[in-house]
Amino acid sequence: MFKRFFMSMLWVVASLCGTIVFAQATPPVVAAAAATAEDAKAAAVQKLFAERFNNPPIVGVRSTPYGLYEVQLGSDLVYTDEQVNFVLDGTLIDAKTRRDITRERQDELAKVPFEQLPFELAFKQVRGDGSRKLAIFEDPNCGYCKSLRKSLGEIDNLTVYTFPYPILSPDSTQKVKNIWCAKDRAETWDAWMLKGVVPPTVDCEVPVDKMVALGQKLMVRGTPAIFFADGSRVGGAIPKEELEKRLK
Repeated sequence: MFKRFFMSMLWVVASLCGTIVFAQATPPVVAAAAATAEDAKAAAVQKLFAERFNNPPIVGVRSTPYGLYEVQLGSDLVYTDEQVNFVLDGTLIDAKTRRDITRERQDELAKVPFEQLPFELAFKQVRGDGSRKLAIFEDPNCGYCKSLRKSLGEIDNLTVYTFPYPILSPDSTQKVKNIWCAKDRAETWDAWMLKGVVPPTVDCEVPVDKMVALGQKLMVRGTPAIFFADGSRVGGAIPKEELEKRLK
């Protein structure tokens, strides 16, 4: 991500042979010009990358502290030089700290402001005081989602927003419609996911297209996809211990 240098004046005091020396940060005008120049370079890299790779769906191109340009393709990241002569398609590791730079950046880019989720496309379940919150995108025919449901049942003081995301089969869409039209959506969903009780056929207006479009917009590629209150997300069913840790 571009580092924009909007910095206040920084005074550094050093004693050199009894003399006090003051150093100032880069003036805002100079910093802004540098940022503009970096923006122009990134735009040039994006244009060249698009030309060489037949206009892939580029979300953005950003300079990095390690001399490469980060190219975001959907939720994926690749890296290239300024001339786009070489492309790294894989995981970038910090050799000194052993940090997975690619994963950290993907997690950062995937964050979603929790309170901005369209909760009208979800149904809500509250256990205990409901003080801890998460949202889950689930397909009713997803085995991993059913496993996650069992883990959630062991966690108290929790509010769960379930976003139906029927992507696995036509039958998934039909089950979502029947559950959405049920008198108690949450109870009917859990009856199916945990006990295998087939939801009765009910007819009503169901925003299936909006549900699927939302998942696609948030780049949910599989289920379950879990969104936490701090904006972070996890793809796949994680054990109860990991859920508890993230909910803190």
